[in-house]
Amino acid sequence: MAGLPTTAALTALSLALLAAPIAASPSSHGLDRDRAAGAGSARPAGALAGVPGAPPGVCPTGASYGPPLPATSVTAPRIRGGFAFLEGPVWVADRGYLLFSDMAPGVWPDNVQPSTIRRYTPSSSTFDTFVASGGSNGLALSPDGQQVIAATHDQRSVSSYRISDLTRGVVAANYQGRAFNSPNDVAVRSDGVVYFTDPNFQRGNRPDQMNGRTSVFRVAGGQVHLVDDTLRQPNGISLAPDGATLYVAAYSENRIYRYVVQADGSTGARSVFVNYIGGPDGGTIDCAGNVYWTSGFDGLVHVYSPAGVELGTIRSGGTGTTNVAFGGADRRTLFVTSGPRNDSGLYGVRLNVPGYPY
Repeated sequence: MAGLPTTAALTALSLALLAAPIAASPSSHGLDRDRAAGAGSARPAGALAGVPGAPPGVCPTGASYGPPLPATSVTAPRIRGGFAFLEGPVWVADRGYLLFSDMAPGVWPDNVQPSTIRRYTPSSSTFDTFVASGGSNGLALSPDGQQVIAATHDQRSVSSYRISDLTRGVVAANYQGRAFNSPNDVAVRSDGVVYFTDPNFQRGNRPDQMNGRTSVFRVAGGQVHLVDDTLRQPNGISLAPDGATLYVAAYSENRIYRYVVQADGSTGARSVFVNYIGGPDGGTIDCAGNVYWTSGFDGLVHVYSPAGVELGTIRSGGTGTTNVAFGGADRRTLFVTSGPRNDSGLYGVRLNVPGYPY
C-alpha cells in the first residue's frame, strides 16, 4: 500500500472539508456524473486509487497477513445487551473507547426514531451516554480522529460531532435544495471525502423530497455529489484500505456492490461483489482487504476475500445483526451490534487481522 499522508496535512484538509458550506452540485439522475461522462473503466486488481482509504495509523504499511478468522465459523460473545436497537459502532483509538448508536422506536407525529450515542470503555468495562440526542445511525471518524461523522436521520443530514466538546456541525444538509430521506451509514476517506447512503428507513412520516429514489452520495470540497440513485435501499457502506474500491449494500436487492474509486473521490464502474444470504446491513474491511458484512436475516457476519470468496462467518446475537467495527489497542477486536429490538447487544471477538475502526 502507498505511504499514508501526514497527520498534519490530513487534519488541515479534513477540517476544511467538514467546515465548508454545502452547495448544490449539478448531476443527472443515475450514477456519479464522472462515470456518466465515460470515466472510470475497471481498474486492474491491486491498483491504487491514488489516495488511501484508511485513516492514518490504521493499516501498517507493508504488512502481510494470513487467514483473518481463527476458524470458518466463529462466535462473538456478548459484552452487554438490553439496548433498544444498536447500530454504527466506531472505535476512537486515542481515547480508548467505542461509540455506537442506540435507536428507540419512532415518536409521533413524524414517527422519527430518537437516537442516543452511547460509549463503551473496555479498560473499565463501563457504558455511559456520549450524546443524549445524537439523532444518528452509522458513525465514522474524521481522518484526524477528532470528529465523529454521523449519518443523522433526525435532521435528514450528515453531521459532525467534535469529540472535545460535542459541538455539532453540518457535513451535508441537502442535495440541490432537497432534503435527504434518512442518511443511514457513512465512510470517510483519508483525505476527508465522505460517502454516505440514503435509504428511507428512518424517514418516518416526513415528506419524500427525493421522488422515491434511494441513493448514495459523496461530499468533497464542501459539495454534495450524487454517486448512484438506482439502488434499492442502499444500507452499509465501506471503503477499501487502498482507496480503490467503495462497497455498498443494497438491502432490498440482497446484493453488495463495488465501485471503482478515482483519485478525486468520484466513482467509476459498478459491479456486483456478492449476491447475499439475506438483508445486508453494515460492513467493515480489514487491512488485508477482507470484507465483513452483517446480515439482518440470519444474524451472521459474513467474511469475504477481496475477490468475493466467502471465508467464513461470525455469529453473535442470532438475529438482527446490524453493523461492525474493529477496535481495541491493536484493532484486532471486531465489535458487532446485534440482537432483537429491545434486547439489542454489543458483542466482541478477537480476530487475526486489524481493520477499520468503523
